Amino acid sequence: MAHEQKKNILITGVTKGIGLAMTSWFAKNGHSVYGCGRNVDAIRKLNESEWASKSNFQSVDTSSAKGVQDWIKVVIEKAGSLDLVINNAAISGKPGPLWEISVEDFDKLIDINIKGINYVIHSVLPHMLEANKGVIINLSSGWGRSTAAGMAPYCCSKWAIEGLSLALAKDLPSPLACAPLNPGMINTEMLEGIFSEDASMSRTPEQWIQTAGPFLLSLDRSCNGQRLTAP
Repeated sequence: MAHEQKKNILITGVTKGIGLAMTSWFAKNGHSVYGCGRNVDAIRKLNESEWASKSNFQSVDTSSAKGVQDWIKVVIEKAGSLDLVINNAAISGKPGPLWEISVEDFDKLIDINIKGINYVIHSVLPHMLEANKGVIINLSSGWGRSTAAGMAPYCCSKWAIEGLSLALAKDLPSPLACAPLNPGMINTEMLEGIFSEDASMSRTPEQWIQTAGPFLLSLDRSCNGQRLTAP
């Protein structure tokens, strides 16, 4: 990747799972990563990592509009402009029939999985439009294109992200782009919470990023409005 132009990449939910795998892989390959997560200790460790000299990480709750706005201001001050924005932060919630899911738990999931992505988009797009460049990738799921018993809130949120991404793509001028991405089945803490031991049959985030990383870096205007699936 030595010949490749280095990019400024913003990622939400960087403290574990595929968010951490993306952050580590991009940073180790010379790109500047601006990430956020809710775990203060994990964020501190990222800022102390050997490859963090060109990157910056902050503790941010993406369900807070002001928290996101304040974070993006800092990111733009440091980065100047962004080439790739990856909205990854999400929760799956506890599996179960919809009528057994509390209103509070449903609201929390929607606040993070849908509103949080909207807050990030609202905060970064004015800067991306001014710079006349950038790709926004919103992490979806197979359950953003199908459904499953016991997963109504999560399916609801990911179907919303598909619609949000595809509609936003119609509004964006070239060369900007937006697309939803189904990362596929990956052995993460979230998947383990849903499938228990069966999750171990899927790729680890570290295995996944070896093919997903180059794919993400290759995305440009041609992906605008496309339903993407990571290799």
